[in-house]
Amino acid sequence: MFYEPAKGNHGLPRDPFKACVVPRPIGWVTTQDRAGRINLAPFSFFNAIAGDPPMVCYAPGGLKPDGQVKDSLAFARERGEFTCNLATWDLREAMNQTSAGLAAGQNEADFAGLTLVPARLVAPPRVKESPIHLECTLWQILDLPKDRHGEPNNLVIGTVVGVHIDDAILNDGRVDLSRVRPIARLGYMDYAVVDTIFSMRRPPGGD
Repeated sequence: MFYEPAKGNHGLPRDPFKACVVPRPIGWVTTQDRAGRINLAPFSFFNAIAGDPPMVCYAPGGLKPDGQVKDSLAFARERGEFTCNLATWDLREAMNQTSAGLAAGQNEADFAGLTLVPARLVAPPRVKESPIHLECTLWQILDLPKDRHGEPNNLVIGTVVGVHIDDAILNDGRVDLSRVRPIARLGYMDYAVVDTIFSMRRPPGGD
């Protein structure tokens, strides 16, 4: 089959685009405004985009039911900081709960029964139960093309200034992801868990 996204002429019950770019890591992002209100939300449009300096991005799209921009965008813009927490198999249900549409400033971590602990270099706290946290300072927010309903799409880009790794997941000097079992987003309401890991050496000169 072939279709043009702008025309939506795929002829399927649901747009398959998100099932074509998989798996997507989940950015479980904590933000905080200057009044101290905290937001915790998962984003499947998230990734690492540079290694030196280390940088990550997430894309909060759309508006809240009241027509305001989402807290994860507003708070990052206001405070200039955010924290990314790794979503794992053991935390899958809690992660999903934090995607609920709560009232502005209502703490999703409390709603999901999670524990927040202070970061070292930025204001937005960390999810204690997560084994890896990335403390980030805002580098830039890009305005992307609006969606078909006229609602905004944005790309939040941050520089990683601090990394927390639970010592329990280190093995022979490496992060042992078999002990972590991170989860990723697929299409529709589907997810994947990393439980099979294999290695390959790149050919000489490969990048």
